[in-house]
This record gives sequence, C-alpha cells and structure tokens, in this order.
Amino acid sequence: MSNISGITEQDIANYLANTPSFFERHAELVASIQLASPHGGRAVSLQERQMEMLREKIRGLESKIIEMIRHGQDNVGLADKLHRWTRAMMLTSGASSLADTLVTQLQHEFLIPQAALRVWDTAAAYTDLPCSRAVSQDVRSFASSLPVPYCGVNSGFEAVPWLAEPASVMSVAMIPLRRTHEDSAFGLLILGSPDPTRYSADMGTDFLARVGELASAALQRLLPPV
Repeated sequence: MSNISGITEQDIANYLANTPSFFERHAELVASIQLASPHGGRAVSLQERQMEMLREKIRGLESKIIEMIRHGQDNVGLADKLHRWTRAMMLTSGASSLADTLVTQLQHEFLIPQAALRVWDTAAAYTDLPCSRAVSQDVRSFASSLPVPYCGVNSGFEAVPWLAEPASVMSVAMIPLRRTHEDSAFGLLILGSPDPTRYSADMGTDFLARVGELASAALQRLLPPV
C-alpha cells in the first residue's frame, strides 16, 4: 500500500491541474462539492462558486475598462486644449502681443486662476513690453536652476507679485523658459492658484514641461538672434 501521509494540498492541486480527465471520470464529485459563498455565508456548489468568481472578475475588468476610457477621454481633452493654445500662439502675427496671447489663452484653456511671465535680455524692439520688465539676478538664477518645473506652496517667491492678485495665491507652478535644455533660462512662466493643492509638490511635471517647451519656442521671437 502506497504511503500518502506526505501528500500536501499543493500536490493535490498540481495533480488536478495536470489531470483534467479526473473531473470527467468523477463528474458526480464536482456536482456534490459545497463551498461557502462570500455573499451571506450560504453553501453553494462548486459550479456556482466558479460563476461568482467569474462575475467578480468581469466586474473588475469592466471597472478597469471604464477607468481606461475615462483616462483616454481626459487625455484627448487635454490634447485638444494644448492644440488650441498652440494654434493661438502661432496665429499671433505681432511679436509684441505674443506674451499677452500666450498667458491669456493658457488661462482660458486650462482654467488657471492667475498667470504671468517675464522674459529677460529681449531684443531692443521689445524692451518696453510688460513681459520685459526688469527681474533680479536671483530670479534669473532660480529659473536657470530648475531642471523641471517647480510645483508647491507659495513660500513668498519673488515672482509671485507678477500675478494680478498675489495675496490670494496659495500654490504655484513655475516653469523655466529656455532655448534648449542645456541653456540657461531666458524667462519664467508662473501659474498661481488660491487652492493649496492645485500645484502640489508630488504632482507630475511632464505636462508642465511640455507647456514650457512650447512657450519657449514661441517667445524666442522676442530674443536677439543667436
């Protein structure tokens, strides 16, 4: 007589998984097995329990599909807004009005409460523009030191007073403007919100970086030729 004392549940599971004909030979066993249902604790057959598990799995998959669709729709909406903003900048023929268009359209498309920008070392023809107002060396150094856009609470940054209502600003995003990734910043775009969580330190900055790249490309029209 063979010794079965060393057989484990895993051995049994492996045997059943690798011997599907067992259930064909013992169909009555499958029908007689009773399991506790997770819904109310009543006893159900193995087939019923399998159906419940499949339903739960299907509900989980449906939830994931709905979430994927929602994210897809959000991404399409975001891309449409970015497209309209970029188009507005491209259709601005006068360089003198470019900064105003950039800021106002950015606020309009993305529902940003406050926004402003500064560009330094502009060409002589544009030194009188509001966006060319003087900024300190500290602001220039800070902008150049940012490898990615800054997001976080308003800690009294020197750029915050550029906004229309600086006293109401609780969180900010500051985006450096550069000719290329290797260059020092030639400007700074600041976004402000009265919501302290709108621009949080743990939020992703990839989209803001794309905004910075597009703004930088457009605003190079205000700079002297390289």
